Amino acid sequence: MPEHVFRIQKASAMGFCSGVRRAITILEKSSKVEGPLQTLGPVVHNRQVVDRLASEGISSAGGLNEITGGKIAIPSHGVSPTTAGELSRRGLHVIDATCPTVHRAQVAAKKLADGGFFVIIFGSPDHPEVKGLLGWAGDKSRAVTDTQTLSAESLPKKIGVISQTTQNKDKFLAFITELLESVKDRFTEVRIVNTICPTTSRQQESAVRLSRKSDLVLVIGGKDSSNTRRLTEICAAQGVETHQVETAKEIDPAWLAGKRRVGVTAGASTPDWSWEEVIDKLKIFQGKLRT
Repeated sequence: MPEHVFRIQKASAMGFCSGVRRAITILEKSSKVEGPLQTLGPVVHNRQVVDRLASEGISSAGGLNEITGGKIAIPSHGVSPTTAGELSRRGLHVIDATCPTVHRAQVAAKKLADGGFFVIIFGSPDHPEVKGLLGWAGDKSRAVTDTQTLSAESLPKKIGVISQTTQNKDKFLAFITELLESVKDRFTEVRIVNTICPTTSRQQESAVRLSRKSDLVLVIGGKDSSNTRRLTEICAAQGVETHQVETAKEIDPAWLAGKRRVGVTAGASTPDWSWEEVIDKLKIFQGKLRT
């Protein structure tokens, strides 16, 4: 192989997780049996997936007031008990496609709250999954991404800590360490539940290994996907040139100049066809370099 032709290498763990595959399977089976349906918000944060489902009669309602039919699907990142109750109150036929891992986090949040713990969720307050978790934890809860936004003096003496399922395990551990240091002189009990998705951890660990043996890494996934953005951050942190793209069309040939090893990984909400198209496009660039 000529020296200037790069080699393509894939992450050992990448793309759709089991929770996303399960959600899409549930929706597709339901639409085939019951006809067109809506999801309460996008089923996953990937525009290509949402567009493909729309072509199959599965559209997305932006909120409760945009529900137009008699049935609604709960997306993979789940909803709060209040929202679920409102869907029931309206007499809608509810199709629950909540990821089982997210559901376990919801149960953990409720158990901690019911046990008298103030629940701290390590995650983005604006993310739909986290909004749902806050609903399950109730009024005595808060979502943060760092301890700087928490006032140790105002925290109760019983603290429960969980994580958004797609967070980075090492960052969660660092967060817990800082939190314990800040409350060490005043807490009576701290209970920690690891709610991070095992698949997310495997994909992140695989991305680290890929980055360390690559000159360039392409991370495939939706711009609104938190788990894909996290993969991008993790790869870039290894010191390798990293670009996140949604489709193969976004690849800039200039990125490939002088590269020997090009790594490809993809977020948990990224369909197989998206990263396969990226690899096909890279192979086209390979062919041009050989001629």
